[in-house]
Amino acid sequence: MWSILTLALTVAISVPNSPAPKATAPHAVVLGIAQDGGVPHASCRQPLCEAARRDPRLRVRVACLGLIDPASGKRFLIDATPDFAEQMATLGGLPDGILLTHAHIGHYLGLAQLGREVLDARRVPVYATPRMARFLRENGPWKRFVAMGNVDIREIEPGAPVMLTPALTATAIRVPHRDEDSDTVAWVVRGPGRSVLWLPDIDKWETWDHRLPEMLAADPTLTAFVDGTFFSADEIPGRSLAEIPHPLVPETMALFPADAPGARRVVFVHLNHTNRLLWDADALRSVEARGFSVARDGQIVPLGEGGE
Repeated sequence: MWSILTLALTVAISVPNSPAPKATAPHAVVLGIAQDGGVPHASCRQPLCEAARRDPRLRVRVACLGLIDPASGKRFLIDATPDFAEQMATLGGLPDGILLTHAHIGHYLGLAQLGREVLDARRVPVYATPRMARFLRENGPWKRFVAMGNVDIREIEPGAPVMLTPALTATAIRVPHRDEDSDTVAWVVRGPGRSVLWLPDIDKWETWDHRLPEMLAADPTLTAFVDGTFFSADEIPGRSLAEIPHPLVPETMALFPADAPGARRVVFVHLNHTNRLLWDADALRSVEARGFSVARDGQIVPLGEGGE
């Protein structure tokens, strides 16, 4: 049964009702923390989803990160999710660019809002790898948005920094994931003083040619939002996680020794609706006791000098 504490926990990570707080320095803001289906999830009958259907305040938006540079007046989204309209409103308006990670439904379907049926946007920059760009240009309805000038596809090469504003650069990093329609990248966004890694999907850490603890040790300013899709392997009865591989939350924590300072800059995001960290206060406390944390919708990460 849900307790008052559990309900309070769920409200704390659910949808904010107002735009992101004003800040004067570059910063990132979390605009959603759920896996592609969000909460409530289609056909889900567990208490978490049923409660969210009854009370919209308990909804959990799909994982997305906003980037804001007040000096330039520009704002960006990493991924265009099914919750794009609400996330755009929280961001404060139409983004000046969208950085895509890959072609799974929680990460690019929001581009449909830019078409003439909704916004009829004009040449919104969409940053994508060559393979992701080809997917958009060659498949409907996305190719129509390209042809009509709703989006401006800007191909990027992983490892090559992209200047978003004079204060913000973004660099894509290849990530092994189920690449049926496109390849997959994570993004490292650097500001004048701090940086953030957005890595919502990866198959398994051992299949990556980077090491998360080493990345954090090499950059003490880096906050890493990482794949926290599943907590345990038995979350989806009747389905094998071998078909949808993600590192379990305990597996990610095991990468770090008990006293590793980098653990305090690891934040779990992209939580499946079955992940107990969405409702189990004891499980959340066990993660926080190890120094890790779970992302919160509305959470701000300063990217300016001195943590501003």
